[in-house]
Amino acid sequence: MILITGASGTAGREALRAVAKSGAKHRAMYRSAVEATKAPPGTETVVADFAKKEALGSALRGVRSVYLVCGPVPDLVELESNMIDACVEAGVTHVVLNSALGAGDYDKSFPSWHRKVEDKLRGTKLSWTILRPNSFHQNTVTYYAPSIRAQGVFYSSLGNARTSYIDVRDVAGAVAKTLSDKEHSGKIYELNGPEALTANEVAEEIAKHSGRPVKYVDIPMEAQRKSMLDLGMPEWQVTALLDLQQYYVNGKGGEVDDVLQRVIGRPPITMEQFLAENAAAFREQSATA
Repeated sequence: MILITGASGTAGREALRAVAKSGAKHRAMYRSAVEATKAPPGTETVVADFAKKEALGSALRGVRSVYLVCGPVPDLVELESNMIDACVEAGVTHVVLNSALGAGDYDKSFPSWHRKVEDKLRGTKLSWTILRPNSFHQNTVTYYAPSIRAQGVFYSSLGNARTSYIDVRDVAGAVAKTLSDKEHSGKIYELNGPEALTANEVAEEIAKHSGRPVKYVDIPMEAQRKSMLDLGMPEWQVTALLDLQQYYVNGKGGEVDDVLQRVIGRPPITMEQFLAENAAAFREQSATA
C-alpha cells in the first residue's frame, strides 16, 4: 500500500494520478471529506491533517511507502516532521520526500525549511528518497498568465538568469518510480529540465504558442515586493518568495542534466510542449471577463 499525501495540491494530485495509473495499491490523504470526493476512481481515501498527530496513525495503517509533500507554509518543518514520526511509529518502510532545489546549498527561504526535514528523515531508520525539483512549467500559468491576458506583459526581477523548468507531471513520474523501485533508496535527486531559459525566452515561447505579443519586463526586486504586498500577500510569503528568487538570479537554477530522464525513463516534457498544450491560458480576456 502506497500513501499519497497532499493529494489535492499541485504535486500531490499529479503524483496520485501517476501512481493510480501504475496499478499499484494506493491511498490518498486529504484534509477534508469534500476534497476526498475528487480522488480518481478506484482510489482509497483518508481524511487527515499533518497538524493532528493522532489522526496520522490511522491514515498509515497497512502502508509501506509514503509520498510526503506539504505546501509552502511557515510550519512546514513541524508538519512534515509530524508525518515522519508517524511513519516510524507505524512501521512504514520507505518515504519519498518532495523537497526543493537549493535544499543542499541555500540557507534561506523554502529550501532551508526543506533541508531541516531532509535531515530529520535521513536521521531515522526509514528507507528514503529525496526529490529536489526545479521550478515548474505550471508556474508560468499561475504567476505570468493573469498579467499576460490583461496586458500582454509579465513582470519579475529575474534579469538574464536561466531556469531549467520542469513539468509537474514529470515530477509525478519520478515519484511513482521512486516509491516502487528499491534501487532509489538512499538517493537524492535534483530534478532539472531539458533546457535552461531566460524570462525573455519564456516570453518569446509564450508569444509563439499563444499567437499574441508577449513581453517580459524586468523590475527592481523592491518594486516586486511592493506589488506583492499590495496584492495582499502576507509579508512572510513575499520575503520567502523573493529570497528564493534571489537563488535563481544568482544562477543556481539553470543546470541542465539527464537525471530526470534517467529516473522516469523517458525524455522530460519541454516548455514548448507545455505551452502548446496550454496556449489558451495566455490569450486575451474576453470583453465580458
